[in-house]
Amino acid sequence: MLNVVAIMGRLVADPELRTTTSGVSVASFRIACERSFARQGEQRQSDFIDIVAWRQQAEFVCKYFQKGSLIAIDGSIQTRQYQDKNGNNRTAFEIVANNIHFAGSKNSGSNAGSGAPYQGRPSGQNAQPARPAAVEAAPSYSAGSADDFAVIDDNDDLPF
Repeated sequence: MLNVVAIMGRLVADPELRTTTSGVSVASFRIACERSFARQGEQRQSDFIDIVAWRQQAEFVCKYFQKGSLIAIDGSIQTRQYQDKNGNNRTAFEIVANNIHFAGSKNSGSNAGSGAPYQGRPSGQNAQPARPAAVEAAPSYSAGSADDFAVIDDNDDLPF
């Protein structure tokens, strides 16, 4: 069977870190994901997806992500049964995260989806890591032209 999910969205609220009775860290949070299609003249709809992260992933998401952060997650869908306050049987659908990645900044639309570390405002334990100098100094390849390429004569034998 195949149960694989890849999803990217923004956190609706700060992640909530808890610890099980056996000492295992677990974080739960919700992300908003825009749907890929919108009817003409209508606003794009969003889905709100519940995510659960365990152990180091839980600690990572609570340390580096906050409300509004753009986040990319791969994991699997899991369901669980429970009873609400009124005794009604309910089913919860959530994504159990295998890997969590930075996907951009809530303050800068140009970084969205770039994979760059989140550069939000530092606040105590939620201080964000600085970008390495090598990443900032990366060359821009979008300014190239057709003159930058050489034509290779392929009439002869290949050199390997």
